[in-house]
Parts: sequence; structure tokens; C-alpha cells
Amino acid sequence: MPKILILTAGFGEGHNAAARNLAAAVVAQAGPEAAPVADLFALASPRLNELSRRGYLALINRAPRVWSRFYGWVDRRAVFPRHLWFLRREQRALATLLERERPTAVCSAYPVYGFLADALAAAGVLRVPYYHLVTDSISINSLWTRPACAGWFVPNPETAGVLQGMGVPAARLHDYGFPVPAFFAQHPELAPPDLATGARPRVLFIIHSGVHQAEATARRLLTDTDWELTLAVGRDEALRQRLQHAARARPFPTTVLGWTDQVPRLLLSHHVVISKAGGATTQEAIAAHCPMVVNQIVPGQEEGNYELLRRRGIGAHARTPEDVLTVLRLAFADHGAHWRRWHQALVPLARREAAARIAAHVLAAGTVVPIVTPASAHP
Repeated sequence: MPKILILTAGFGEGHNAAARNLAAAVVAQAGPEAAPVADLFALASPRLNELSRRGYLALINRAPRVWSRFYGWVDRRAVFPRHLWFLRREQRALATLLERERPTAVCSAYPVYGFLADALAAAGVLRVPYYHLVTDSISINSLWTRPACAGWFVPNPETAGVLQGMGVPAARLHDYGFPVPAFFAQHPELAPPDLATGARPRVLFIIHSGVHQAEATARRLLTDTDWELTLAVGRDEALRQRLQHAARARPFPTTVLGWTDQVPRLLLSHHVVISKAGGATTQEAIAAHCPMVVNQIVPGQEEGNYELLRRRGIGAHARTPEDVLTVLRLAFADHGAHWRRWHQALVPLARREAAARIAAHVLAAGTVVPIVTPASAHP
């Protein structure tokens, strides 16, 4: 029976979202036991992993320049495999998983795991295809290309071009898109009302922890616009209560949400989303044909997400509450003429069936294949 071991890590929601959505697609095609998902860091050292995750979030939110320098240093220096001993527990955890699950292929949404797979393949422990599920766009760290790999699944043609320039063989690049939830493909009927008929614009604001001036932006939207607003604040209950109180006297349709699993539905039913340029949010907005106004970009991996939108002429980067309102007013002016250009540019970029295509590819892989290393793997 086919079984795909899917690896993820808790350092950014893009990795977990890609792994979760791919697993759902594999299960849909091969059965309920066909897609075990594992976070090797959480398995090997749960306490250290939790501390590391908190440190990562604090760094990207409070000291983004420090994170940018670290990200660039890792990209330039061949830290792995020379210092693979740092990850000996994670390597043992992967070896245990391979023995227990006996997968027919492995697919990883986190680049560092490729070095562990390299070592286990050399030792004869890993004898099935190992794939990278690339969750970033354009600004690709060399960690994605240094380990040996049977293939790379990439989210868009721009990223495929970058990886090819880094030495990845074109034959091993599979431009299927980012694996988004099946909900997008299953509900083509969902769409916001037509602005050309005079419909009121619908704006979704996804508030992430640590985003500068997020609450100030939300309050400006509540007081200075007549648009339909949905504010999703995640698990910040105090912020949810403050914004709910501020919205009580607003005469226009307003919804303030805490944590929700309805983001795909919300993206499909709103004209614009305001959010940081996270990997999962950006790709889900693309799948929903919902233009983004980006209010934060984490240096490194998120720079490429916004660059993809910029190259395609979609949305904008708005750093302040006033910038956000200015951009949206321009987009909605003249019955949404500018917004329609954004929307039309998103359509060819969306890959709503990406998860199903990647699942079918990996499920069809043989049980033993040669591992191919890109030209840049051993500089």
C-alpha cells in the first residue's frame, strides 16, 4: 500500500499548512493511513522545540533585522552537512519513523530535513524517493538546494526559474503550485459581490501577532470607511474584545473574529485581504483570487512572497494605517476599476488543484530511485 511520510516544522505557518494540505490530498487518493505527518524537532526535543519556536517568533517580530542577517548568513555559509551533529536527535527520529511507517516516499516542507535524508540515504536507511515541497517564492535559501533530492515541487514559475539558476536540474522541478486546501477547488461559486454594480467593498484584515500598527489600522478601517469589514485577530482575546467594542456603534456590516478555521471561505468572499506576507496566507489569497495589501514583510523568506505579487502587479505594500486606506480607496474607486486589474492578474497564478497534483505525483513514485544532487549542492 502506498504511504507518504510528510515532514514539517513549526517555524512559520507555511510549512505546516503545506504539509497539512498535502496530507489531506494523499488521504483522499490513497486512504486514511497513507499520509503520516511529523515534526522532527517536536518529536526529538519537544521542550527545546517550543523554546526555539517562541524565540523565532520573537525575533521576526521584534528584531527583523537580526533575523535578516541570520537568514542571509545561513544562505551563504555551508552550515550543513558539516555540522549535522547538531541534529543527531532529529536524524534518529527520522530513522525511527522510516522503520515504523515504511513509506513509499518522503516529502518535506522544511529544507533542513534534506540533510538528514542525505545522511540516512548514504547509510542505506532511506531507500525511497525524497522530495522537497518548497514553501517560499523567489527568495530561496540555499538550504533548499544543497541536499540531494528526487524532486522539487515549487509554487510558481518564478521560483522554478530561481531554483534552476541555483543548479537544480530542470527535469526535477515540478511547477504544480502551493498545496492549498481542497476547499478552494470545491467551491468555485464563492465570490464577493460585483463592485461594478455598486456593491459595497468587502475587506478582510488578518491580524498577526507582532505586526506593527495592526490595531491602529483596524481602528482606522472601523471609523474612516463604509466598507464591509471582517477582522480576524487570531488568539488575541484582549484585542478581539477591544475591536468588538469599537465596532459596536459602526452602522456598516462588521465582523470581529478570534481564531477561525474559515480563512479559505473568507478569502473567497472578500475583495481584498490585509495581511503580512506569510507563505500560507499569500498562497491562499492567490488561490482565492483575493488581492493582498501587505502590511508586514519578514526579511528573508517573506520578501519573495511580496516580490511575486509585485512582479504580477497585484496589491501593494502599505506600511502605515494611512497607506492601507489610501491603497484601498484607489483600488475601489470608479466601481473597483483598479481592483479588477489586480483580480485578473491573480487568475493565471492560482493553482487550486496543486495539492492533488503533488499527491498523485508522489504516490506514483517508485519505491527505490536514484537520488540526484543539484550542481550547487557541493560548492
